[in-house]
Amino acid sequence: MKIKNKEILCIGEVLWDKLPSGAKPGGAPMNVALHLNAIGMDVAIASSIGNDNEGKELKAFLNESGLGTSLIQEDGYLPTSEVLVHLDENNNATYEICEPVAWDSIRLTDDLMDRAKSAGLLIYGTLASRNPISRESIMYLIDYDGIKLVDVNFRKPYDSQFVIEELLKKSNIAKLNDDELVVFANWYNKHKYDEKSLVKWFANQYNLQMVCITKGENGAMLYADGEFYEHRGFKVNAVDTVGAGDAFLAGLVASLINNKSLEDALAYACATGAFVASKSGATPSYDMNEINSILSGISV
Repeated sequence: MKIKNKEILCIGEVLWDKLPSGAKPGGAPMNVALHLNAIGMDVAIASSIGNDNEGKELKAFLNESGLGTSLIQEDGYLPTSEVLVHLDENNNATYEICEPVAWDSIRLTDDLMDRAKSAGLLIYGTLASRNPISRESIMYLIDYDGIKLVDVNFRKPYDSQFVIEELLKKSNIAKLNDDELVVFANWYNKHKYDEKSLVKWFANQYNLQMVCITKGENGAMLYADGEFYEHRGFKVNAVDTVGAGDAFLAGLVASLINNKSLEDALAYACATGAFVASKSGATPSYDMNEINSILSGISV
């Protein structure tokens, strides 16, 4: 898989995660972009906020983080998104996502189309396509010739088979978790397949060049060019799992763009996800030393 350049465009939701510990910036595409930016990648985020205090604070946060906001649109009618996050006894997160919000109305602009056209890699999730306006924009942008990576996020009731499959059909790479893989098995009555057979079927079904399956504390799996690569993950004291999958994806993408081996890419992705799981919120201050300590198996 050849990526034409190192420019990355993330498209989708930006929001405030309302955690028990307080409000923190979030949204999968924004989290991925923030981590990629912290790693030193050339990344932009395209989304929409409301003309409200929450939007202004979110934009200020992005500017302070060093991630540009030129592709963050402002909606005069819809509010900035807020999501209620609930943590179970193991600090695993579930989400209450309100609608409609500003990122439901991402519009095509000349600047956005120019960035999508020039980008070597476009990253987008399934959630941002719940509304026809943003969905049409995303579907248009992913017709350009960069590598397309879809992050499957089943968030009921925004888990339309039609919408998700339309995105997958236009993608080169898919990232999803093991529970989400089972949903696809249910759609096509593949219950008797073992996990690897199911991943192979999934890749063939949607003509994907690479599939990444995350398994929470049990690590992750990559499937590419007919080969499987597995990592058992790193054990850390989890504070919450919010954004851990996004950090994992950023670590994987950075490694792929920098031409790391798939084994090394998967290990680095697992270490990055573990680092974020050990912190509160989706975008803790980035600490390469701590990530490298996790990667080398040193207690931190």
